[in-house]
Amino acid sequence: MRFQLLAKTGHPDFLDLPWDQPLAGWEHDRLVEMPMGIHRHVVRTVAYGERLYHLKELPRRYADREWRFLRYLREEQVPVVEVVGVVSRRETPDGESLEAVLLTEHLEYSVPYRLLFLRQEHHAIRDPMLDALVHLLVRIHLQGFYWGDCSLSNTLFRRDAGRLAAYLVDTETGELYEELSTGQRDMDVDLAIEKCAGELLDLQAAGVLSDEADPFELGLELRERYHQLWAELTTDEVFADDERYRIHERLRRINELGYDVDELELIQDEPGVTRMKLKTSVVEPGRYRRILRQLTGLDVQDNQARRLLNDIHNFGAWLQQDEGRSLPEALIAHRWLERSFEPVVEIVPQELTGRREPAEVFHEVLDLWHKWSTQEGTDMGLFNAAHRYVAEILALMPEERRVAPADSDDETADALPDPMADTGTLRLEDLAGLTDGPDIGASEVEERGAATTPDASQDARSVE
Repeated sequence: MRFQLLAKTGHPDFLDLPWDQPLAGWEHDRLVEMPMGIHRHVVRTVAYGERLYHLKELPRRYADREWRFLRYLREEQVPVVEVVGVVSRRETPDGESLEAVLLTEHLEYSVPYRLLFLRQEHHAIRDPMLDALVHLLVRIHLQGFYWGDCSLSNTLFRRDAGRLAAYLVDTETGELYEELSTGQRDMDVDLAIEKCAGELLDLQAAGVLSDEADPFELGLELRERYHQLWAELTTDEVFADDERYRIHERLRRINELGYDVDELELIQDEPGVTRMKLKTSVVEPGRYRRILRQLTGLDVQDNQARRLLNDIHNFGAWLQQDEGRSLPEALIAHRWLERSFEPVVEIVPQELTGRREPAEVFHEVLDLWHKWSTQEGTDMGLFNAAHRYVAEILALMPEERRVAPADSDDETADALPDPMADTGTLRLEDLAGLTDGPDIGASEVEERGAATTPDASQDARSVE
């Protein structure tokens, strides 16, 4: 057997896999079944302990390209799957050459688009999915990357504080340039519209997507949102000397979108008139993620980071008032982790941890704490809200850390609706028995969580 493995450190060596056989013919104990969407190549999944890896068989030149592109985009903070290695120069025992294999690590808590539409009404998923795709396209275009194959099948979605974050999966048809022209960007957007509309039409034909949804209308809106975001991030702005406040307004809007501008260029073409120029190379996403990571060490999605930073701010205001003194931001963040975030996450029993990421759990608990307290006319307390959330909401959710093959089947008639989605009123008795996980009642969850939950007085904030 002959092969060459180029791999990143921190992962298995994969030497126990049958590299001298085509992927389609593999029979191995490490193989697991996972939903992979539509691919032009053979894709298999293997498990090493708790970690899953996807293997895609394709010509070596394409495998090497994907290896380079995915590594480059990840280094530039673009949301992509993590590429682990490339296996090339494979041969069968008879000396016959085999195609190369690209290895990527499974993106945990990612949900295929078909499953999103199965679990949520199209009006609930429409805007989050459009925004996620638009931000992904803009971010790769800012890096000079032409995708050429943007589709829902080539994108993974993760929940992001009530929204969605889109991750690029397949870069096989991509091209990297120093800067994309307007024509190249428009072509990429047009291809995205065509492919996404086709996939949505397939969902309608399968009865998954409501006939009320217009795939072509969604495509046109994708183009409009793309141009709006691109213009906000890159268009020059001209203002008079007495309108300098517009500099700060523009930068504030960009920051609110989750982007940083490290530098800007002010050009005075004529007396009294200034032009502010933003270079795409210095516009970087992930502003809130970086701030949160520096304060707490947590690595989460963009909108999750913004939500957690807001809660740290609220917690800090309460803490400083409670102690009657000013406190440094780093200390506030540390106490928030210790007294608020970690205790809430620890309430979730081990068997339910695969249903939502910790940051998403905390975000949903915050939402329901405010909602339930308002409905009951009294502050129920953050930890009480967390216990109720686990018993009444999380226990009814399906697994999302690793989506099972059946969960992505278009013929799944009894797919569990998302209890946090705005799809109408869901009664617990209607959902009972639909989950594929353990049957956990409220009293059992509270009993399990009581051992690890700190005294509620440690975070005694009231609902504002």
